Amino acid sequence: MRRYRIERFGLSGLELSEGPALVPGPGQVVVKVEAASLNFRDLLMVRGEYNPRLKLPVVPCSDGAGVVARVGPGVAELDVGQRVAGCFAQGWLDGRPPADAHAKTLGGPLDGSLAEEILLDAHGVVPVPEHLSAVEAACLPCAGVTAWSAIHGSGGLRPGEWVLVQGTGGVSTFALQLAKLAGARVIATSRSEAKLERARSLGADATILTPETPRWGKAARELSGGGVDLVVEVGGAGTWAESLSACRSGARVAVIGVLSGRETQLDVAPILMRQLRLQGVFVGSRADFLALNAALAAHELRPVVDRTFPMAEARAAFEVMERGEHQGKLVIETQA
Repeated sequence: MRRYRIERFGLSGLELSEGPALVPGPGQVVVKVEAASLNFRDLLMVRGEYNPRLKLPVVPCSDGAGVVARVGPGVAELDVGQRVAGCFAQGWLDGRPPADAHAKTLGGPLDGSLAEEILLDAHGVVPVPEHLSAVEAACLPCAGVTAWSAIHGSGGLRPGEWVLVQGTGGVSTFALQLAKLAGARVIATSRSEAKLERARSLGADATILTPETPRWGKAARELSGGGVDLVVEVGGAGTWAESLSACRSGARVAVIGVLSGRETQLDVAPILMRQLRLQGVFVGSRADFLALNAALAAHELRPVVDRTFPMAEARAAFEVMERGEHQGKLVIETQA
């Protein structure tokens, strides 16, 4: 069984090797992984920037999809050959995240999906929508569920509201698609006009080219007629001030990513004076994943896949992620 492992931090430490066959114990399943998709978290994990104390070696990548290959004793709800995807937080089934949710996440500290097989708890997988390929289904566990949680969980989006999405990566593109599905109006930002053109083709009502509009928060406020109702905040320190500037009174900010850093000075006055609500989003529960899949199946919505890579070229996929050249998801076909 081939798998990539982070043997030491840095892309040069991502090594392909042979591992032992996986044997499911009670309540467990072995999934034959057909595709694994990349998130920025995966890149940070490989670099050692997400958790410098991560115990190595570990198989990276939170997101993967495939078929059930073997089932352990006591597993009655899953059949061999069933198409499934793994849940990001293996111990979070529904409701609030458990206190140890961070300790049971795929791709670190638990072994992830950049392998030909992965061992999971039976309740740590969900069936995937029939209309999706394995490559498309592999995009769902983190980016898809995170966007769903931002839009329909803490976001509480209502038809006709304005949503601001930052950039055109996996979460932001999913958020654009789901917001349009919910009847909202969407403003997308990017440093690339070509990427904004793609965002418009997906339904973005307005776009902002940020190099030409450094005060894009003010521009979003004007485009939306007084401010947006929800910001899908994936940037972090470098985008925080403009995100708050974009908000109308009573708006919500779904705090998700750290693409531009983790720490910044925070002016609390806009939060107080305009009664803004900030909500951290740590992907979501198994129940959130099932809800997302139901919506995708009902509307036959498909993730946006930028490109795919064979397993032998996994490092190249991480390098594309590092350069920010993609729009939507980067996927590694683990059986190729």
